[in-house]
Amino acid sequence: MSIKAEIQPSSVFIVSGGAKGITAKCTINLAQKHPCKFILLGRSELINNEPDFARECFDEATLKKKIMEYLISQGEKPTPMKVQGIYRQIAGSREIKQTLSEIRTTGSEVEYLSVDVTDTLDLHQKISDAVEKMGKVTGIIHGAGNLADKLIEKKTEQDFDKVYTAKVKGLENLLSCVNSSELEHLVLFSSVSGFYGNIGQSDYAIANEILNKSAHLVKQEYPGCHVVAINWGAWDSGMVTPHLKKEFAKRGIDIIPIEVGTQMLVNELQPQYHNTTQLVIGSPSIPPATTLEPELNKYTIRRQLKLSANPFLHDHIIAGNPVLPATCAVSWISDSCEKIYPGHKAFSCTEFRVLKGITFNETLASEYFLDLQEVGKDVDNHVVDFQGKIWSRNPQGKTIYHFSANVKLLKDIPTPPTYERLNLNLDNIITTTGKEFYQQGVSSLFHGPAFQQVKRVININQEKITTECFWQEISKQTQGQFPAYWVNGFTTDLSTHGLWLWLSHFHQEICLPGQLSRYEQFAKIPYNTHFYVSCEVTNKTTTGVAADFYIHDEKGKLYSQLLGAKGIIFPAKLMEVK
Repeated sequence: MSIKAEIQPSSVFIVSGGAKGITAKCTINLAQKHPCKFILLGRSELINNEPDFARECFDEATLKKKIMEYLISQGEKPTPMKVQGIYRQIAGSREIKQTLSEIRTTGSEVEYLSVDVTDTLDLHQKISDAVEKMGKVTGIIHGAGNLADKLIEKKTEQDFDKVYTAKVKGLENLLSCVNSSELEHLVLFSSVSGFYGNIGQSDYAIANEILNKSAHLVKQEYPGCHVVAINWGAWDSGMVTPHLKKEFAKRGIDIIPIEVGTQMLVNELQPQYHNTTQLVIGSPSIPPATTLEPELNKYTIRRQLKLSANPFLHDHIIAGNPVLPATCAVSWISDSCEKIYPGHKAFSCTEFRVLKGITFNETLASEYFLDLQEVGKDVDNHVVDFQGKIWSRNPQGKTIYHFSANVKLLKDIPTPPTYERLNLNLDNIITTTGKEFYQQGVSSLFHGPAFQQVKRVININQEKITTECFWQEISKQTQGQFPAYWVNGFTTDLSTHGLWLWLSHFHQEICLPGQLSRYEQFAKIPYNTHFYVSCEVTNKTTTGVAADFYIHDEKGKLYSQLLGAKGIIFPAKLMEVK
């Protein structure tokens, strides 16, 4: 870990957008902890002498009334736009003065420059003048930015330029005003919109992601400078109204308290703090539920599958070949439906069929297709029903169907029910634990470490087996093209292992999945913590087995349930590698 330069009383920071809003709050806190010198930049004019009608008037409604009266006295029509414009000038100037006052109270020196960071010549001249008074610049905090939130099809070039240039051109201009080799700190105020993306903010996301990449590039060029792009989430400021807070809470979006966020910035500038070039502070901007239209649409999604892109497949081997788990096909179809309608989740998957599995050997197709046909919609209640089919073409051009399923999307998932036949009493019939389950001849479940997560058998009889499971999350890189989202193909696969243990214990047989009547999900199956599976065997013949699976917590609260699952029994020798 490199040691960062300490902020000295002689340190000089340029702070763009630093006289108002959140950037100002951060600067004030920084000055309180490290009194030094600040050059604040902003587009707002600093009004030294307020109009007579505004003096000693601080109530917004009263001030706007006086502005209206003033405009009338000048023979002008007091339109809402004119009144708001004058009010913003006065209020903005007052906020700047308050920021300057609070910074000076700390013992710091501060100067405010009214300048647009995208105006190269004006910026160079004004910063040059300020540097003559303050000394050489040792740090930059780039907090300037604009918003023009609109769906991409409604954005204009002017919208894009306004948002993009403030961030990107602004950074270029600021760096051109200083000797970069003398910089000790470069802090870029980026956004989670650049890291995660956000609806209506394509231009803002692009601009902030460029800041993220710029931080890495500058760090490579000047390793002695502490460089960080902070990807801020939503702040608990005036822009986040109480109504918006409630909406964020519904969507699981965290709000950054001002005192917490400003302290995070101060921490980031401490010597010997972490040396990360990109820091994400905030949750993804989860979009609200999409408005449904009554038309029934059809989609075809194409993708290439590669073994190298899916390392987990090396832990799912049948007869010597990596094979796509059927549960990953379920998540493939379900996740694709959810991406069409953000804000909706897959509640159920019915009539799932394994038609011809996907094996990663010479039979792997060059391309796979997922057809999704909307077969029903309840616009008022936000319900969408899909039919999905995964298929490919063989070298002769013949269509090969691999998996099919019906998926129901809901905006509001029902409250999880309780599994009524819960029994977690230990019977000590099977004492094998952990990875030993996967290393015992006939009971070998052809699963590697990514799936070997049955921890113990709680109890077992001729009609039922209860297992305790624990899925230790594998990396996103290992998950490959089948990442675990709402429907997790890895934990769902793990949930079915109890049936194979039951077959092995009572019949010395193994099976492969064949079909599923109904899968329902009420909550995400947890990662890195214990959960339980109650498997009730409903039928057993010489060629097949049927069961219902209930995945739940220790109190019986259901995460999901697989009903009417059927497996095809195979002699153990057919599963062995020749």
